This record gives sequence, structure tokens and C-alpha cells, in this order.
Amino acid sequence: MVSRVKHPGDWSMHATGNGEGFWHLLTNTERADLSTLGRVTTFAPGARMCVEGEPATNVFVIVDGWVKILSVTADGHQIILALRGEGDIVGELAGDADGYRTATVQAIEDVHSLVVPYTTFTRFLDANPGADRAYRHVVTQRWYEAAAMLSRRSTTTGAQRLAGLLLDLARRHGKFSEDGIDIVMPLSQEELASLVGASRATLTRALSNWRRRGLIRTGYRHMTISGMDGLRKIAHR
Repeated sequence: MVSRVKHPGDWSMHATGNGEGFWHLLTNTERADLSTLGRVTTFAPGARMCVEGEPATNVFVIVDGWVKILSVTADGHQIILALRGEGDIVGELAGDADGYRTATVQAIEDVHSLVVPYTTFTRFLDANPGADRAYRHVVTQRWYEAAAMLSRRSTTTGAQRLAGLLLDLARRHGKFSEDGIDIVMPLSQEELASLVGASRATLTRALSNWRRRGLIRTGYRHMTISGMDGLRKIAHR
């Protein structure tokens, strides 16, 4: 189920934290201008915001909530490619490539997103050099991360890649608390294993080991990282 909010209202001032997503790299004026060019849409859990192979007509800037980027292999196996949250832009690369979606974007929970037509978005970038630089920075970072992930999969263990993912989530979306850094864990263990290219058994053993060592505490869809230095040592071992 998808419900549309016709008037973005004051959302242009929302989600202006210290994250590294596209939205957070814009100035207040750029956010206000961009928010008038689209509509805020709510996607229910499980809703597909766009589907692999379809024409790319819109880009999505996530107001709040989590989405997973996934692809389906020829034999029907679902692969989790990435996880995106507040402030991130998704669905942007297809328009720069062949005009068709290269992956499916699916809401994990209730997701509010600013939906902007792709052609309108490109005109916005053309008219706003600062926003264009922010966009190019995000795209370059995405390509760097994808290349680094492919490289790490041949030289690291599943536990190392999981530690790196948790550090990245803490850096991009974590909230400081008295006990450490709190992060939302919107994926199941099976999906997390798919994302880092490891077996579920490997992931379960790693999390259990880190809990015993006091590096993390886990709850329902929630984790507190109390041993950042320990996870860094594991990730870069």
C-alpha cells in the first residue's frame, strides 16, 4: 500500500542531521528548493518503490525509514545489494545508465520518501552547482564502496565484512547513547548474511562472540555498539 502526501510542507527542514547522505550534504536553501519539485510519499513495509528492469522515471530521497536494494538471480535467488536510510538518495543511477532500473528498492518498514521525477531532478542539479557537487560526491562514493566490497570479498572473512558493515551503519546512522552507539538493524540475520556475502551460521557465530566480549548488545531490530575499537580491529585484521 502506498499513500501520497500532496504537500511536503516543512519537510525541507527535516532530517538535517550530521549524516553523509545526499540530503545532508545540501544547504537549507537547496533542500527547500528540491522539496518543492516532488511529493512526499509513504511506502508501507514490503512495498516496492521501484522494480528491477522497469523504466527509471523517479529518484527517491528517503525522509525516514529503511529500504533494501535487491536483485534476483536467474534461478530466483534474492541478493541484498545495499541498505539505505534517512537522507540517502536511491534510484538515481538507472537514469544515468540505460534508463532502466538496475535493482529493486523495497521498503523494510514505513518509509517516507521525497519522490522527484528524474528529468526534474537533473534540471535541479544543472541549476544548483552545490547540489550537483553533492550528488557527484555521493555517486562516486557509491562506486568506491561497491569496488571495495568486491575486493574485500576475496581477501576477508564474513566476520570482517560484518564488522565493517556495523561500523559503516554506526558512522552514517548511529545515535550516541550512554552505553555506546545505537543503530537500528532493519534486516533479518539471513538478509544481513546476504549483504556481507557470508553464511547465516558465520554471522550468528560472529554476533554471539562479540556479545560475549562486550563489543555489542542486541535486541529486536536494534544494536548498541560499545566496542568500536574492537570492531575496527576485527574489520581491518
